[in-house]
Amino acid sequence: MILELSGNLPYLVGMSNQSNTTARLEARLPIDVHALLKRAAEIEGRTLTDFVVAAASAAARKTIEDAEIIKLSVEDQQRFAEAIINPPPLAPAMKRAIQRHRRLFAPRDNG
Repeated sequence: MILELSGNLPYLVGMSNQSNTTARLEARLPIDVHALLKRAAEIEGRTLTDFVVAAASAAARKTIEDAEIIKLSVEDQQRFAEAIINPPPLAPAMKRAIQRHRRLFAPRDNG
């Protein structure tokens, strides 16, 4: 089965020097999966290509979102906000690290 992507998909922008706005994707799949996809496309009144592209795009967006977005419970959101608004005191090791950083990276007087 040959799938044809259409539109300006965000993961394709800037990835090619070609002026085409589409790319070609080929996939071999079991006959039963092909029949399943075709039936689902018919139910939605879409072409097989449109159905597969939409489903694959949605799955790709979800995968990327799951990898890049940290989701916190309401309780964890409140803890996070509280830690930003009222941070805990610095640990002694952190104070020493800041002092060491200042000594190493302080501007030098070259005059």
